Amino acid sequence: MASDKKYWQSVEELKGSSIVETLSKNEFVEEIPTDEFLGDKETLENSSTSRRDFLKYVGFTTAAASLAACQGPVRKAIPYVVKPDDITLGVADWYATSMADGYDFANVLVKTREGRPIQIMPNKEANGTTSARVQAAVLSLYDEKLRLKEPTKAGESISWADADKEIGAKLNELKEANKPVVLLTGTMASPSTDKIISEFIVANPNVKHVVYDAVSESGAADAFMAMYGRRALPNYHLQKAKTIVSFGADFLGDFHGGLEKQYIAGRKPAKGYMSYHVQIESNMSLTGANSDKRVVVKPSDQVFALLNLYNAITGANVPSKATSIDATIKKLASDLKKAGSKAVVLTGLNDKNAQLIALAINKALNSEIIDVNNTLNIRQGNDAEVAQLVSDMKAGKVAGLISYNVDPVYSLSSSSDFSEGLKKLELSVALSTENNDTVNASNYALPAPHFLESWGDTQFDEVTYGLMQPTIQPLFNTRQVQDTLLKWSGNATKYYDYLKSFATSTILVGGSWNKALHNGFFTKEVVISEPVLTEVEVSISDAAAKLSSAAKKASGFELNLYTKTGLGDGKQANNPWLQEFPDPITRASWDNYLMMSMADARELGFSNPVKDNGAINGDYAKVSVNGVSVVVPVMVQPGQAKGSIGLALGYGKKFGLKEEMQVGVNAYPLYANGNNIQYGVTIEKVSGTHKFACTQVQKTIAGRHDILKVASLKEYNSSADPKHTWNKPAFVSYDHKEVEAKTIDLWDEHNREVGHHFNLSIDLTSCTGCGACVVACHAENNVPVVGKREVRVGRDMHWLRIDRYYSSEVETREEAKELGLSRGDTYLALETEAENPEVTFQPMMCQHCNHAPCETVCPVAATSHGRQGQNQMAYNRCVGTRYCANNCPYRVRRFNWFQYSNNNEFDFNMNNDYGKMVLNPDVVVRSRGVMEKCSMCIQMTQATILKAKKEGRAINTDEFETACSSACTTGAMVFGDVNNKEDEVAALAADKRSYHVLDYLQTKPNVVYQVKIKNTNEA
Repeated sequence: MASDKKYWQSVEELKGSSIVETLSKNEFVEEIPTDEFLGDKETLENSSTSRRDFLKYVGFTTAAASLAACQGPVRKAIPYVVKPDDITLGVADWYATSMADGYDFANVLVKTREGRPIQIMPNKEANGTTSARVQAAVLSLYDEKLRLKEPTKAGESISWADADKEIGAKLNELKEANKPVVLLTGTMASPSTDKIISEFIVANPNVKHVVYDAVSESGAADAFMAMYGRRALPNYHLQKAKTIVSFGADFLGDFHGGLEKQYIAGRKPAKGYMSYHVQIESNMSLTGANSDKRVVVKPSDQVFALLNLYNAITGANVPSKATSIDATIKKLASDLKKAGSKAVVLTGLNDKNAQLIALAINKALNSEIIDVNNTLNIRQGNDAEVAQLVSDMKAGKVAGLISYNVDPVYSLSSSSDFSEGLKKLELSVALSTENNDTVNASNYALPAPHFLESWGDTQFDEVTYGLMQPTIQPLFNTRQVQDTLLKWSGNATKYYDYLKSFATSTILVGGSWNKALHNGFFTKEVVISEPVLTEVEVSISDAAAKLSSAAKKASGFELNLYTKTGLGDGKQANNPWLQEFPDPITRASWDNYLMMSMADARELGFSNPVKDNGAINGDYAKVSVNGVSVVVPVMVQPGQAKGSIGLALGYGKKFGLKEEMQVGVNAYPLYANGNNIQYGVTIEKVSGTHKFACTQVQKTIAGRHDILKVASLKEYNSSADPKHTWNKPAFVSYDHKEVEAKTIDLWDEHNREVGHHFNLSIDLTSCTGCGACVVACHAENNVPVVGKREVRVGRDMHWLRIDRYYSSEVETREEAKELGLSRGDTYLALETEAENPEVTFQPMMCQHCNHAPCETVCPVAATSHGRQGQNQMAYNRCVGTRYCANNCPYRVRRFNWFQYSNNNEFDFNMNNDYGKMVLNPDVVVRSRGVMEKCSMCIQMTQATILKAKKEGRAINTDEFETACSSACTTGAMVFGDVNNKEDEVAALAADKRSYHVLDYLQTKPNVVYQVKIKNTNEA
């Protein structure tokens, strides 16, 4: 199946661009920047040996790299005079805690070294997961540029005591006058904090609590309230599903906080069955890219398709309209009814009526997949209450505002009205971890600690109670919002004591506080035999009529506002790890952009030309809707629905950010009424050329289409001999016979059966492309951030990348030529496929080849093979010839062009004392002029071996881990010792789905891939 596909990464590659062809053969597209390496030209040429002579005699590359590599900084280490009792030097401590920043919610484990948090991992015992943003949150702790450091009043420093006295007096004055005060927070998902807020309101009856989420799911919460009488989000047990139909719900991204773990649990081909997933959407989303069948329609047609599906399943006749995909909808209705209670329908439209239709469909199916009892307590923002607040503030009906960790001045579409109302207040207090536009516009700014410095509790669903504990002493003069509200309520209790008392008496009920704190969570015993929630009578026909009426008014282009996997709602916009993280779909970093279909781009005159250094450019478009306009660069995106466009929220922040971090365009002004779909959009091409930092045409596959292997579930189940069907190994000619490539070798084999031998298995079926592993690798291995310009010219330093491949079931150009098809006919066929291509994600890192081509060409033996299967790098030997990178077929080695630490040209976390606190002391910070790449976390494997040795025992089964395998939510990455036959990786290496990338080269990698299996729903 795989050999019949054409794989491609970009539109230019699809077109057969001569530049892309050249780039595929050229690893290093720019000459080495000699002036920057060697310093001032005149000074050098005035010396006894000129630079020209030096380079002539010694050799260009070696000379430049040698000079760069031979200057190593000297650092003096000073040990503790008296060692703290709770710290063992060189040994990591792990703390269980929870993250809840209003947008991301996770039960996590935090790794600390000598009192510094340096890594976040999922708390798998608590069923915790991490995303790229959760992984990167540890760096935001050390954001000395943006974090608030002390209380201020009108920009001037003030003591906490004076702030409490003044604010307390003003609150009493407003209470006596019965003037309204609003407490504006994001979603807290904290039972103890909810209780404190309720007590604060009892003490101040004129206070109202309003919940504001920058990216809203208010429509889903409102619909659930209407149907079940409680404001919450339904939970989904996708692991039990047979058929999943989603209308624009990116549930592998940010919809309901992400459901990727449950989803992948239901897609294990070894069980003989997988869920069948159909995604109906306009933007190419992470969820759509992973679906079995992707149906491309613009948002208004999604509405009618949803209504038509409701009619087909229930037999009703609610108002709707015919669409181009009605035949597909009819087939889906049949599939859903056949699956019955094992079927589920989701929609990502932030519209109460659309969500009611989805709930009604699931009710008609008697779906067991949707859980209306163990509901989710995240994303509790209320759009109606926020709109009322803005209206009241503008009208002068609100006297005071206390905000906590929200930034409506930046993120509200009606931010000008909010800002106008803010000026009319008698009291404005902003409690916040970081400085932002709203903090700057408030009279009092009170610093709150980062969650890694805080006590707290969380309850993301009805069953799991999480605890939050500090992993470091507060870096600045901060105070928790709970302590502040307790004090302003007249309660002298410290929040830690309050939390412990609340948890012990209300949640744990006899359980151990210390045990719950140690584990980071407590699972409540909730037995649900019958539905707890009573359904409320709602008129589905009225909801359908309102939904249909709104969609029928659609005109012009239709805008789908979405959140990127990396940046989300923009809370961590000053985090360089996230800004440099390439988007899984477009492979672009440091930007947002207007995603547009190839057909619309051609019609309107937009393009993304590739320059001869591999960089991508784009045109600018003026996008206007509801009287608001923004100018944004255009990215031509395969799989985008014609007539629709996509734009990411969370970018364009300016206030308080470093200049390098002020990237992208603020799309929130277009986000009217919290609706992620906007109709009546006009697009106008404007002058200018945008320079993207995009990696999609870098490190190309150079025509090697067998890098990926994909098979259908039917092929997987029916074939007894995959080696001759869907997982064919490479064959070579030997002695005039075709023999399996692995039987022929240039070298004698080493004995690899003694000791440990590490393998990493990567399941392409389970990999969603989320990128949590990329950021985890960044954190664990001190990978530097290089900035937008360097990424643009192909110098990104990621040790691990997630390659995204599109595939087309059409002839290759060679086959087309043989068939007599013209170049135009072939291009037309490929372009038709590009309207909705299949997508496959492939994590790619150093393959740690047992017969590594890099090792044979290194002139100084800087790269060599270890007995445990790891390809090792001796940085102090490397002189930067780059021969190893030229000889690597996987293109996974990175060259340190510059000194990325202590360098104002790269003003990121390695250029300031706070940012350096995140560095892992077990891994050296590399200097310029050397090659670096994935080490298979050799420091982690050695630490595991030494720990077992110290404890006088053998290594436990599956005890070995790497950063990427630990961070992987779906279990796609499994690391271990293949010489231990009980390790999971040993069975995976021998599985019938396993294969090596480019196995015909016989590099014998220690990274094993599992063939991707798709459920094509064949009979």
